Amino acid sequence: MSTHASDATHRGASNALITTVWLILLVLTLVEVFLAYERVPVNIMLTVLMGLSIIKAALIMAYFMHLRFERLGLFLTLVPAMVFCICMMMVVFFPDSLHLLYFRTH
Repeated sequence: MSTHASDATHRGASNALITTVWLILLVLTLVEVFLAYERVPVNIMLTVLMGLSIIKAALIMAYFMHLRFERLGLFLTLVPAMVFCICMMMVVFFPDSLHLLYFRTH
């Protein structure tokens, strides 16, 4: 019976942790939306939005994909792939967004 009780306790802690991570992701998303409507220089806004997106991606990978509990080998396989994707995104989307800045009417 004690094993069954410890399973329920573990599940409750896990649900609390997942809820906390979800709330953090929600707050980060609200900050991103708020920042999008503020008058901030584009290069600063894009840098902050990219940083918040990286934090959100790391939280999702760690807690919702359960990579926090995986072996080091899997972690070392996925992190370089994530860095590559982020770099490719910066190469493709940053120049395009800065290009659109010049077409914006002030």
